[in-house]
Amino acid sequence: MRIFDPHIHMTSRTTDDYAAMSAAGVRALVEPSFWLGQPRTSVGSFVDYFDALIGWEPFRAAQFGIRHHCALALNPKEANDPRLREVLDLLPRYLEKDQVVAIGEIGYDSMTAEEDEALAAQLALAVEHHLPVLVHTPHRDKAAGTRRTLDVVRESGIDPALVVLDHLNEVTVAMVRDSGCWAGFSVYPDTKMDEPRMAAILAEYGLTGMLVNSAADWGNSDPLKTRKVGDTMLLAGFTEADVEQLLWENPVAFYGQSGRLDLSEPAVDATGLHEGNSVLRGGAPAPGAVR
Repeated sequence: MRIFDPHIHMTSRTTDDYAAMSAAGVRALVEPSFWLGQPRTSVGSFVDYFDALIGWEPFRAAQFGIRHHCALALNPKEANDPRLREVLDLLPRYLEKDQVVAIGEIGYDSMTAEEDEALAAQLALAVEHHLPVLVHTPHRDKAAGTRRTLDVVRESGIDPALVVLDHLNEVTVAMVRDSGCWAGFSVYPDTKMDEPRMAAILAEYGLTGMLVNSAADWGNSDPLKTRKVGDTMLLAGFTEADVEQLLWENPVAFYGQSGRLDLSEPAVDATGLHEGNSVLRGGAPAPGAVR
């Protein structure tokens, strides 16, 4: 099974996770910007974070045979902090980097006026830079938040084919499908979406325009959920070609719109260094990275 995880926060994960993902079939991923669990207090902290997403994490992933791409943004939760508004001025120079294949996560957390402003500004950046957009739908009052998000997307003038609304469920999938945007689903151990529900949604709505991810942040999550969705699909009667479409072809099609995807297999080099730092130890390839 060949897997492209279109939304996973590897900054929160260990090298054991990378090894397990490689062994499960993950060959590529996109890591979107997100809230780190504790408020950042200055724009400088975003500079360091963005630099890690275009430098250190791609290096770390490559040691396990995985291509790492990223999406950059001022996330919805921190859009409410006036100390961080300058992040919007910082973004344009990062959006020119080869590893950046989208803008995200943007969207709503509490649906405030500040979040409105940040969402509209970053959709405008996406139009200017010809990049896809990964949109976070709020965890509270999801239906209303999704409808409001779709209104702002329409007002921005961006092509809906360049937009994925994520964290969807049975209540919101139809309105997103009708909008022409991509529909994204985060599969978690206890919340959001699980594998049997995901298979049922796919059986009802089909595979076109659908993205499934593990998100896998610092909370209770599982970086192998994409693989587990694929296994559940096969048990439910989907074909191997169906699984390939959902877990590889669809994310390649969506993020390929950036013109920046590199899906070549990275060389695993146990002696490699990034800024003087190594990931592997003892001069041996990482477990699970040799295929």
